[in-house]
Amino acid sequence: MNTLDSTLKGGVPHRTHTRHRRSAFSPARIGIYAFLLSAAVFFLLPLYVMLVTSVKPMSEIRLGNLLGWPMHFTLDAWSAAWQSACTGLDCNGIRVGFWNSVRIVVPSTVLSIAVGAVNGYALSFWRPRGAALLFGVLLVGAFIPVQVMVYPLVRVLASVHLFSSLPGIVLIHTMFGMPVMTLLFRNYYASIPQELFKAARIDGGSFWRIFFQLMLPMSTPIIVVALIMQVTNIWNDFILGLVFAGTKNLPMTVQLNNIINTTTGERLYNVNMAATILTSMVPLAVYFISGRWFVRGIASGAVKG
Repeated sequence: MNTLDSTLKGGVPHRTHTRHRRSAFSPARIGIYAFLLSAAVFFLLPLYVMLVTSVKPMSEIRLGNLLGWPMHFTLDAWSAAWQSACTGLDCNGIRVGFWNSVRIVVPSTVLSIAVGAVNGYALSFWRPRGAALLFGVLLVGAFIPVQVMVYPLVRVLASVHLFSSLPGIVLIHTMFGMPVMTLLFRNYYASIPQELFKAARIDGGSFWRIFFQLMLPMSTPIIVVALIMQVTNIWNDFILGLVFAGTKNLPMTVQLNNIINTTTGERLYNVNMAATILTSMVPLAVYFISGRWFVRGIASGAVKG
């Protein structure tokens, strides 16, 4: 009525704004919280079971209370998993596999990232003849199942005396990581303005000088992304380490399988859980420590192009 009267009198109508405050317990918000809570329980419940089982003695585990808090807290299972658990015929714990995995992961990660960075840089700026074809071949290689190439690679490495050796498994991981690393770096460099590269060429910059002095300092975000991907992928690998590493260089994942699937003696569930957590600690630490840099690297151009 007030608005109508003011209009009839020639005045300017006054619009009344009604502010609707969002309810703290709207159906949509309740649904979101319910989904997040159920997802958290789904992912955290197995981890909780593993942790509590690893600190229980076997006498308490046999009672069958899977979710119960330990009545007698002990770290003997962790000590046994690290130092004395049998991984086949050797009973030196999973620590042997840990150091084998470190020796495999470090050079494989460095080499695959270095080769991928150079390939991506060359395909983005220098564009040699047949660059598009080469990039297509690399993409195809990134999606070929590992199992298809296992036997041919075994024959090739055996012919050059690298089968069942540390250099052999490092070479295999470098080869399998190169297509994905090339794709990441190529797309990242494609988002960099061409004017920077042209200005460096006018100043007389060579292939390697431009790469080391211009492109590489700008590549920190994508290097972090590549580092996280390669460390986690190589550390979690099982099939390549089982086939190509040899008995003296078996990674942690293969030794974990030997501990859990042993058919001799009593099945020690607390030791199995402790060994599993120890094996997964490195990827978990990488994600927790550098997860935000991973997101920044993706947002900085890792998926552009």
